[in-house]
Amino acid sequence: MFHLSNKFNYTEMKKLLLLIVVFLQIAVSQAQKGTNIYDFRAKDINGKEQSLKAYKGKVVLIVNVASKCGLTKQYDGLEALYKKYKDKGFVILGFPCNQFMGQEPGTEEEIAAILDDSGSEE
Repeated sequence: MFHLSNKFNYTEMKKLLLLIVVFLQIAVSQAQKGTNIYDFRAKDINGKEQSLKAYKGKVVLIVNVASKCGLTKQYDGLEALYKKYKDKGFVILGFPCNQFMGQEPGTEEEIAAILDDSGSEE
């Protein structure tokens, strides 16, 4: 398909660029469209779809999390932050992500168990 070499091959570069543009168009067309955060919906840890409108008027911290990441200890810090400010309308929404080096390979149940062990799910 594409051959990497030290020589610049205009035809292959053009094909690669076209392929990238097509993938980007597909990704953009599949993305949720909204004008603000409250227009979006997400699944909770139990798989139930929830509108982000539920968090209107609150201070929301959105965090990309991965339980097998070296930064998993961040859960303790996030929990402390939440406990300190939850009475003032502060919430943390953690979205597990497995796209970066497979650092969140678990199912919802496995992720919930990790959160239970760290005391981070409320």
